[in-house]
Amino acid sequence: MTPLAVATDEHLAQISNYLIYSSMAVYMLAFFAHIAEWIFGSRSKVGRTAAALTGTSKAAGTAGAAGAPAVQVRGKGGTAVLDRPEVVTRSAAGSRDVPDGPGAAGGTEQGDLYGRIAISLTALAFIIEAAGVVARAMSVQRAPWGNMYEFSITFSTVAVGAYLALLALKKNVRWLGLILVTTVLLDLGIAVTWLYTASDQLVPALHSYWLWIHVSTAIFCGAVFYIGAAGAVLYLFRDSYEARLAEGGTPGRFATSVMERLPSAASLDKFSYRINAAVFPLWTFTIVAGAIWAGDAWGRYWGWDPKEVWSFVTWVAYASYLHARATAGWKGRKAAYLALFAFACWIWNYYGVNILLNGKHSYAGI
Repeated sequence: MTPLAVATDEHLAQISNYLIYSSMAVYMLAFFAHIAEWIFGSRSKVGRTAAALTGTSKAAGTAGAAGAPAVQVRGKGGTAVLDRPEVVTRSAAGSRDVPDGPGAAGGTEQGDLYGRIAISLTALAFIIEAAGVVARAMSVQRAPWGNMYEFSITFSTVAVGAYLALLALKKNVRWLGLILVTTVLLDLGIAVTWLYTASDQLVPALHSYWLWIHVSTAIFCGAVFYIGAAGAVLYLFRDSYEARLAEGGTPGRFATSVMERLPSAASLDKFSYRINAAVFPLWTFTIVAGAIWAGDAWGRYWGWDPKEVWSFVTWVAYASYLHARATAGWKGRKAAYLALFAFACWIWNYYGVNILLNGKHSYAGI
């Protein structure tokens, strides 16, 4: 490589670093805008929703105390006719017939304005970060995920891209914005502080087109699994809140302000399940592609390498979740706990295995 080419690559690497730090600054502005959406969004609509839910729960408790649903009796000639009580079907065991919340903006123009500013800043940060990833790829003249630093910046880029894509498809996911931006800032902070690795070429085993296929799908799956895990966490909080209302309890002011703006527990449960179910086949392909690549690079498809083992453990955990979620006795909280365990396996496979365990998948230090 000529000195001019080396200087050009170093310049591109510096540009990549500048873009990553710039995206962090814009993500920070988006973080404050998301906070403003939650703070300044009017709570009047939230209060009405909470009151309606509380009234419904009290009415249900009164009916339960009487021992049976209220039955109307109306006369028809000389014969009394009993109206059948309305039968309510539920989508999942333990789900309640409650509406989705109005969102972080609280259903008001002021809150919505801050929310739209937050989304605009998030989209701008995504573009800047994506440009940083591309600049990193140009500086090393290969796929920009040869080490944990490159994997991390690409991971957060894909996660935000998936979120913006869902918004573009008119999906009700704006409630995820604050959590997403917070974790993206955490991810980038760890990447630039502890995981940073200077631009360098790969070991011979990684010089393969499978790097583009296998690792890119692993990053995409992890980013989407993260969105599903966020939905599962919020489901647990919202479900506890709805259960307290159903028991006639009075949640605190913070819970009323925050929890009631989220989608219902049933909606969050369905969201998490659909996200995980949609990406699971691609995770299966990721493992198969990795095995094929291992056969080409090392002459064996499976060697009980820590990365291989934990990738399979993650696959089993998500397969168990999907199977349990389709079984009536494992819907709701039990399934959510299993989904979070599966994502914890994925996180361990990335951080724990790469940093603490040695294997053939350990490259470029970290």
